[in-house]
This record gives sequence, structure tokens and C-alpha cells, in this order.
Amino acid sequence: MQRWLFTQIDNSSLIIFRIVFGFLIAAEAIGSVFTGWIERTLIEPQFTFNFIGFDFLQPLPGDGMYYYYVIMGLCGLLVMLGYRYRYSMIAFTIMWAGVYFMQKTSYNNHYYLLLLLCIIMCFLPANTYASMDVKRNPALKRIAMPRWCAMVFVLQVWIVYTYASVAKFYPDWLDLTVAKNLMASKVDYPVVGALLQEHWAHICIAYFGILYDLLIVPLLLWKRTRIYAFGASIFFHLFNSFVLQIGIFPYLSLAFSLFFFSGEVVHRFFLKRKPFYDKEEVEVPSYQSVLLVVGIIWFAIQLALPLRHWFIPGDVLWTEEGHRLSWRMMLRGRQGRITFFVVDKATDKRTRIDLEAYLSNKQKRTVATRPDVIWQFSQRLHEKYARENIDVAVYVNSSVSVNNKAYKTFIDPSVDLASVPWNYVCTNPWIIKYPNDL
Repeated sequence: MQRWLFTQIDNSSLIIFRIVFGFLIAAEAIGSVFTGWIERTLIEPQFTFNFIGFDFLQPLPGDGMYYYYVIMGLCGLLVMLGYRYRYSMIAFTIMWAGVYFMQKTSYNNHYYLLLLLCIIMCFLPANTYASMDVKRNPALKRIAMPRWCAMVFVLQVWIVYTYASVAKFYPDWLDLTVAKNLMASKVDYPVVGALLQEHWAHICIAYFGILYDLLIVPLLLWKRTRIYAFGASIFFHLFNSFVLQIGIFPYLSLAFSLFFFSGEVVHRFFLKRKPFYDKEEVEVPSYQSVLLVVGIIWFAIQLALPLRHWFIPGDVLWTEEGHRLSWRMMLRGRQGRITFFVVDKATDKRTRIDLEAYLSNKQKRTVATRPDVIWQFSQRLHEKYARENIDVAVYVNSSVSVNNKAYKTFIDPSVDLASVPWNYVCTNPWIIKYPNDL
């Protein structure tokens, strides 16, 4: 294991990945400014629904979030250029984590993956060639890296894709319901909109998605199938970029391919002027024990988190408990109807809450379907009335439809959500479960 992990290999793949990664995170940050995402998600709403336990994270006032994202974009460019790489990468990671935990109205598995990659990149020697750091300090220059620096990406990507594939093995995906519903919103796309409504297109989307996620890492690892798998990756990710419009993720996924090709191939295509390292010497560092312990803990957590919903009562597709951090990507559509009521405990006066007075349109759609957001909004209503010295109970009438199926009652209408705690590890009993629902 020592020989395999700490064998020195050519570092061209990591150097090129750093350049691409820095460009993409800069594009993600700056793009959020110009597409209006910041305004819609962080500025227009009165507050954001943060991850539970991170209530102190709320958007900066005024134009603060614009400056915040511009600084993140500059950090991304510095990562790309390799200038003060470690500090720039750590700064971006902290700021990205702040935004990630600050809001979940626009929750995206890709944002979570980006956070994980940022953490990994903070510890890699990605600035030892083709960087301003090397120009400033030539002693940093290296043309090799230990093999584990590449394998950490391979293993992380394998976990993501494998869980994404396994999660698709359920009836609504296999009978094409999800693909049909998802493509229905793309009918107005030029040229391909009509084609995406065809039955054969739904078959291709559903089953190619399963097979791609399940097999892409093994096929990229095997030299005989690598070039064909890479071609499939280009088609798959460009299709997702155009049709699903999911930001930088398709291009980031293509960049992962750098770690599957041999160092000689990457060197020949991208860094011809760089000396190629082909000695494969073993250099066991003094930090090997720490690295192995941290690596085992990291990947044990990565393997365990997507499995936790099996230990929570109810179907995760319905309850949403255990959905996040589990690579359950593009799996279902949810629509909800919800009404909040507050009851003055002193007078029994019942008041219906006008959601327009509190939430943006996007937040209203989220609060209608996500149990943790329903609970958080109930807590906020309780706090608002408490500031006016009114003690209230908060009740909801809620129904949800999954994948355009019939609406069913989602939250127990008899439970005062202002008085119950949020259960982090087990089920929340006020979410109504249905046997064999999905």
C-alpha cells in the first residue's frame, strides 16, 4: 500500500486540473453575479433558509453579497494562476462553505461536490509547476507528485457516480416517468425540444443515465475502453450542459478525466515543454500515518452518508429525510400545497399566514415540499410573534405530489411545529409516512 500510494508519478494531470478548476470556480462565482442568481436567491428574500444549526449565516446587507462573490471570483483566478495558491484556495473554500450552508432554496448536489473538491484541493501540491508561486520561489518547482494525489479524485468520483446510478433503480425512473416529466419542461428548446418529448428519447435518457453513472469510472480506468468512455463523457456532459443547464458541473466532470489518462498522455497534449517524470520512485513522507487516517475517515463518511436514509423510517423520495449529501441527483419532481396557521395561545385566535409577505416565489415552492424548511419557517413565525409578546402555536395544512402522482397529506396538521425539535439523525414523526408509497 505504501509503495502504491507514495510512488512518485508525473504531476501534469494535477497542474492542468488546477488551472481548469480555478477557471471554473471563478466562472461560477462571477456568473452568479451576472445571471441574477445572487439577487434572486440572496438579496431579494427577507432571509434565507440556512442548513439547520447554521442560523448565524445570513446574506450580507446591501450589495455585500455582490462583493462577496467578486472576491470569490478573484480567489478562483488566483488559484488558476497559482498565485498564493494555498491561501487563495483556502479563502475560496471558506467563502463557498459559507454560501453553501447559508441557503438551501437552491440546493444542488453539485454545490456539495464542489465544496468537497475545494477541501481536497487545499491539501494538494497543485502549484508546483506552471504557477506564479514557482516564479516567485523556484524552490517550489516539482514535476512529480505521489500517486495518492490522483487517486483521491478517482475514488471521490467513483463514489459520486455509483451512488447516483444506484439511486435510479426505482419504479418511476425505470418506467420513464421521471425522464418524461423532466423533458416536458424542455419542449420549447430550439431544434431538440420536440425530439426530447419522444418515447425513445426518454428511454435513452433514463437507461443511458443509469449505465453511464455505474460504468464510467471502471471504463475510464481500463486502458482498452478509456478513449470510448471519454467520448461518451463528452456527449453525456455536453448534453446535460445544454438541456439541463447545470452550470459548471459538466465541465468539471470532464476535467476529472485528466486523472484517468496516463501522465504521458496528459503531458503530451498540455505541457510539452515540461520535463516528463517517468522514474516512479517511492518517497514515503513523514505524514503518511496522518494521511492514511484522515483518508480512511474521509471516505468512510463519504460511503456512509448516502446510506443513512435506509435507517430512517419511510421512503426518502417522500420524506426527504436523508436526501441531501447522498448524490440523489435529478431523481424526482415534487410539487406542494401548504397553508400556515398561527394560533394565539392566550385567545385561541387563529390567523392564516400570507406567504407573500415573507417569502420569494422560489422560497414558497421550497417551503411547500421540504420538511426541514417547513419546520424552519414555523420557528421563524414563532420568533416573530414572540418579539411582539404573543405566544403562538404554528400548524400547517400540507400536501405533496411526487412525480405528478396524486397529492397526499405530508405534515400532521395537529402538530404544533413551533414546539417540536428538529431530529437530526432519526425521523421526525410529524412527517406522515405511507407504506409502500413509492
